[in-house]
Amino acid sequence: MTNAYAQAGVDIHAADAAIEMFKGAVAKTKRPEVIGGLGGFAGLFDASALKDYEHPVLATSTDGVGTKVAIAQAMDVHDTIGFDLVGMVVDDLVVCGAEPLFMTDYIATGKVVPEVITAIVTGIANACAEAGVALVGGEIAEHPGLLEAGEYDVAGATTGVVEKDGMLGPDKVEVGDVVIAMASSGLHSNGYSLVRHVLLNTAQIPLGQHIDELGKTLGEELLVPTRLYTKPCLRLARETATHAMSHVTGGGLANNLERVLPASVAVTVDRSTWTPGAIFSLVKRTGDVSQPDIEATLNMGVGMVALTAPDAVDAALAILAESGIEAWVAGEVVAAGADNGGRVELIGQHPGW
Repeated sequence: MTNAYAQAGVDIHAADAAIEMFKGAVAKTKRPEVIGGLGGFAGLFDASALKDYEHPVLATSTDGVGTKVAIAQAMDVHDTIGFDLVGMVVDDLVVCGAEPLFMTDYIATGKVVPEVITAIVTGIANACAEAGVALVGGEIAEHPGLLEAGEYDVAGATTGVVEKDGMLGPDKVEVGDVVIAMASSGLHSNGYSLVRHVLLNTAQIPLGQHIDELGKTLGEELLVPTRLYTKPCLRLARETATHAMSHVTGGGLANNLERVLPASVAVTVDRSTWTPGAIFSLVKRTGDVSQPDIEATLNMGVGMVALTAPDAVDAALAILAESGIEAWVAGEVVAAGADNGGRVELIGQHPGW
């Protein structure tokens, strides 16, 4: 039976070998509430830990990494993509004030290469450890005929919890709240179809080419991992009068910030308060991409935003600085007019743009 399956292109022994190789990294993510280890049909998490909550609300999120995996495959570098996966799902929970508890992952590939799978899962585990999230299980699926050897895709899902009274969101946003922008580490994991089209397919810049303005090769820049905001943003939620947060992913800064605004307010964000990293200007210039288009696709150097009461801004900025996250005041919440309720207006211009 096993030989027949192998002849069809599926090697279950390779997946078993990968699990043996990465299980040590996964073990480092274990929280006290996790029951058992790898190998079960389901990951188990002791829900009695939620008894300390007065009114626990569960939060869940699922996502992938998109076409950034194509860069990892072309570069044959697979140990950073896990940070992108964890960042995409875990920090979507943080914006509502939820503490991520556990995560599962899914890897589909044309052919299981244990060393590649181990690199991917080790990256996921390292990111989970940084964010304080338990990696409780996953799936490795070999899909010959659907994916080529060397091709893979990754996805993940996470679950967290927040006290109902501590939830962040539009209902808490007030006129006068301050927009705190938190720097991204680069492109993160969104807009890669545009980036690849402009830089790789159209301009045909080799991934191995050193780009002076980037200070590294193009491939190295495109693989910079997504920054994790999990623990510092949980501190903002618990220790400051932060009313809402927005994770800047697909759709850009304005579109994502609008998702956490009530119709009674509007937000102005001043572009002159920061200069996007060189990769953003490279994409814009090389592809002759309009400013509205690039702002609706890429994060433009801002990976997370907090809407915080004015008297808590100094404390919030201090928490972020302690965590090594560059942050600055980028705008304010104002009363909505007749036609701008729940909207974000980007004003000014980035220095040097």
